Amino acid sequence: MRKTEFAFWTFLLMTGLAGATTLLNVTRTYSASASQNSELYRQLDLFGDVLERVRADYVDKPDDTMLIESAINGMLTALDPHSSYLSPKNYRDMQVQTRGEFGGLGIEVTMENGVVKVVSPIDDTPAYKAGLQANDLITHLDGEQIVGLTLEQAVEKMRGPVNTPISLTIVRKGTDDPFDVKVTRDIIRINAVKARNEGDDIAYIKVTTFNEQTHANLVKAIETAKKELGKNLKGYIIDLRNNPGGLLDQAIAVSDDFLDRGAVVLTKGRNNEETQRAQANPGDLTDGKKVVVLINGGSASASEIVAGALQDHKRATVIGTRSFGKGSVQTIIPLGANGAIRLTTARYYTPSNRSIQAKGIDPDIVIEQELPEELKKKTVSAADNSRGEASLRGHLRNPETGKEEEEGKEAAKESSGSSAYVPKEAEKDTQLQYALSFLRGTATDSQTAQKAQPEGAKEKAKN
Repeated sequence: MRKTEFAFWTFLLMTGLAGATTLLNVTRTYSASASQNSELYRQLDLFGDVLERVRADYVDKPDDTMLIESAINGMLTALDPHSSYLSPKNYRDMQVQTRGEFGGLGIEVTMENGVVKVVSPIDDTPAYKAGLQANDLITHLDGEQIVGLTLEQAVEKMRGPVNTPISLTIVRKGTDDPFDVKVTRDIIRINAVKARNEGDDIAYIKVTTFNEQTHANLVKAIETAKKELGKNLKGYIIDLRNNPGGLLDQAIAVSDDFLDRGAVVLTKGRNNEETQRAQANPGDLTDGKKVVVLINGGSASASEIVAGALQDHKRATVIGTRSFGKGSVQTIIPLGANGAIRLTTARYYTPSNRSIQAKGIDPDIVIEQELPEELKKKTVSAADNSRGEASLRGHLRNPETGKEEEEGKEAAKESSGSSAYVPKEAEKDTQLQYALSFLRGTATDSQTAQKAQPEGAKEKAKN
């Protein structure tokens, strides 16, 4: 009987202690949470006070919407260089870019001396059919002069609903007087992939961005090359130079086109349970042919995912110079009629679990592109032309850097990227010419002997 009573009172005591501990922990958690919320509300009160003071006392009556949007954007841009607020208009523009199609004319343009200059009309578009030519100057849109507009504003006016007309006033070299061209808008599809054959044995494929059309266009380019070159096809050059990135799912799909198995990319969020791994599906569209990937300081984000995946699996030889080093993933979070926010929600890692954030992808073979004399003489130095993620104020640090610094590893240093210059003429493109020689088996050490290599890349290039 005594043992039973002792066991009963012991159980009661332990239950009481457990309950008291739980209650104490809950109280502490609630207290900490309440304290944090209290501080947050105090800061929000401060923001409200400043807002009211600006609205009441600023020299000119401010626009309330502009004040709030600027405050939101300031909060997001303070996190890192890639988080931002998208106004409803900017959100729509972003959707147009990622879809890769819109209602417009079909011309690539730039701004020169206050007017719009045609870089080139896109084949089989309204502008092409209307006879617009490279170097044409557009001075008026529907009779209204362009001078005073930004390039973005002029482009916005040229875009519009399908089957609506617009009149362009053109100044063309060799023509005495300006003349008007009437163009009817149509659906314009941005081809993110441009391909050609180099000789009768190499397929050259340039990927300019990663939008919703990229994977499908790449598949078409590969199939066309296989059909045209047949048994002579020795390999593929995938040119990712100056490709700023784009959609993560498209980068995964493009990498998968060259892989039979294994991981493509890992994304890691704030918590361990948010880690995701994208796997390649069986089937290599190139049938195991040799692949060269070209990168430079303008290759960022999705481009680096593709280059890193193919490099880690030894499926491609990466040639060029160090990439930009953007190793973070941004999620677009819609806010209904109020636009959206672009928020950094994860870091991505190559299949071998290396982060390229603020470090970039080091090529297997480093080939520096020689700058022409006119660019060397400009005030912008080569160092200024080599800005990468590591040079952006407020960039996320590479998560491996802290551990490496403690261990005294050289790899702990962040890298500043490399030059993004690519000559227009293929014969002057040193990186492309080396890639062609490499695939044909005629590349020699002398082709790289005179090329400067970034610190830490020489050993990489030997492997």
